[in-house]
Amino acid sequence: MVNRQEDPGEAASRLTGRRVTGARRSSGTPAEVVLDGDTPVMVKRGDGPGAVRAEVAGLRWLAAADAVRVPAVLGHDERWMVIERVPTASPDPEAAMRFGQALAALHAAGAAHFGAPPPDGPQDAYIGLAPMRNAPGTDWPRWYAEHRVLPYVRGAVDRGTLLAAEAAVFERACARLPGLAGPAEPPARLHGDLWNGNVLWGADGEVRLIDPAAHGGHRETDLAMLQLFGCPHLDRVLAGYRQAAPLADGWRDRVALHQLFPLLVHVMLFGRGYAEQALDAARKVLTG
Repeated sequence: MVNRQEDPGEAASRLTGRRVTGARRSSGTPAEVVLDGDTPVMVKRGDGPGAVRAEVAGLRWLAAADAVRVPAVLGHDERWMVIERVPTASPDPEAAMRFGQALAALHAAGAAHFGAPPPDGPQDAYIGLAPMRNAPGTDWPRWYAEHRVLPYVRGAVDRGTLLAAEAAVFERACARLPGLAGPAEPPARLHGDLWNGNVLWGADGEVRLIDPAAHGGHRETDLAMLQLFGCPHLDRVLAGYRQAAPLADGWRDRVALHQLFPLLVHVMLFGRGYAEQALDAARKVLTG
């Protein structure tokens, strides 16, 4: 039986079969510990049932595309995961261009359907600390409304973070999605939680992605999330992406539509502070 009180170093040793020789950040997780051979690794504890399994499956699914790089998983169980530590450097415009091109290749690797979980990943997964259900769909606007927007609206209303009248704004925006979603596209292989904090600018000049909420979705959702909280050299990232895989006309007008999902997740997790930003995005959708 696994000791539920073990610390990150003990978990790393058990899961990798290697001795821990030091700890650089060990209060809480993710924690950085050093294995024998002076090998630094990151150790993370799952925050909910199936969280580790979802994240490990997501990392491996992204890695299988052979596009954007992700840290290697060195060991895991149902509670803990150990991944390689990525040495980082300052963001670089050329690396940003390559990242955009690699992100296009990741999306092009595809998924079986909208809402597809990674192989061996659970249907009931997470985006950050929020639950995220990977239910299958074939019609993106309907799937996005039913599984990526309205569940978080209802959750925010239940918590008292959104008023019923405000929820109606999102419901009206969802009703308009079929006419605003742009040309139909096949399901893309998404990172799913692609904000700047999950983009590591490697010291070797290559970007790594961490903490995925991977699933099959619309590629513009990843791009919209990348724009939400700021990303260094974003213009270069987008230029590289569009060079590798041009986006459908009107993609800039659809950014607010795709940002509804991450903004509502933030409303549910962090409260009223994000509600007005989410409502502004919904009103942009309604006004076209």
